Amino acid sequence: MNRDSLFPTYAPPALQFSHGKGSWLTDTSGRQYLDFIAGISVNTLGHAHPALVEALHTQAQKIWHLSNMFDVPGQAELARRYCELTFADRVFFTSSGAESIECALKSARKFHAAQGHPERIDIIGFQGAFHGRTYASVNAAGNPSYIEGFGPRLPGYKQAPFGDLDALHAMTDEQTAAILIEPVQGEGGLRPASLAYLEALRALCDAQGILLIYDEVQCGAGRTGQLFAYQWSERAAPDLMATAKGVGGGFPLGMCLATDEVALHMVPGTHGTTYGGNPLAVAVGTAVLNHLTAQGFLEDVRERSAQLHGELSRLKTKHPDLVAEVRGKGLLAGFKLGSGLNTALRDCLRESGLLAGVAGDNTVRLAPPLNVSAAEIAQAIEIIDGALESLKQVPMVAAGTSH
Repeated sequence: MNRDSLFPTYAPPALQFSHGKGSWLTDTSGRQYLDFIAGISVNTLGHAHPALVEALHTQAQKIWHLSNMFDVPGQAELARRYCELTFADRVFFTSSGAESIECALKSARKFHAAQGHPERIDIIGFQGAFHGRTYASVNAAGNPSYIEGFGPRLPGYKQAPFGDLDALHAMTDEQTAAILIEPVQGEGGLRPASLAYLEALRALCDAQGILLIYDEVQCGAGRTGQLFAYQWSERAAPDLMATAKGVGGGFPLGMCLATDEVALHMVPGTHGTTYGGNPLAVAVGTAVLNHLTAQGFLEDVRERSAQLHGELSRLKTKHPDLVAEVRGKGLLAGFKLGSGLNTALRDCLRESGLLAGVAGDNTVRLAPPLNVSAAEIAQAIEIIDGALESLKQVPMVAAGTSH
């Protein structure tokens, strides 16, 4: 596998997949792997789901692309459905999570400028956050390793300690435009914000005229057992929300959702996209939403989530020297290692036929398809158990983190 013609930004293992079906991938040698990372929370219904394949095939025979200079077939209807299902009144379609975040950031600043307060530009994010790889999104997250070497920091971005309400209060002032948070941090180590904390953020924003932005790029699209994670509380709705990944089920699709109060200031000329919400993406996204809203689907996700978290807790009890904490919410789950590197365990799992990911704070990340079966979860737990046992037999590396 010669990668000399590619930017050296990735270092994949010497493994090539030929096809996939459901929760399984098959490599070029014919070996099968249980996929519990699903393209980093993207493959909502697994690989080659018949309804998604049919939606793409049907649309591909009609119109592939128009750009948003014309009305895109199905786009307004998909937006209407998401508005009916969420807090939102308006949707801006994108092709990725980073683009959705960019739209939310611009919309927040534009809102305050339109209110006669152009000085309100500060976006307060949280330590450990990840919002994408564009210049604005890496500044919003503030991770030094993603900013170093790319010039000076952009003005107007601050980071508060995750979960510390007093520290957040101390950072807000008359220049604060918005607070940006992932209801469940992904890259930051699968750390969920408590519902009480999200509700407190809503109250703070209401009291100070600040907009609340949720990044549900990774934890949205049913992954926590609700359509969106904020919906676990009736008192935590945002003003803006960025989502992507799972809403397209593997096809590039993202959205920035907003209230009328915010969205109506984004008039022609203020923002745009060539590919966002193109006919192919809308067709697949509609098929994904049909499944997410089908009777019993999210109830099944919650059942499988309870199974996965219960089994991980059992492994923590069995391997207390290795598993320090079970993390996450719903089918965005995992565990923090008390010793050793998460990358070492990830590699061990892969050798045993289970594909998992890693995240910050020495965490192993699991994000299987939402239609994963109970038997597949049981099989994954058996592999994890065996990998933890095998790591006990070798000298452990000092604890660390990896992205």
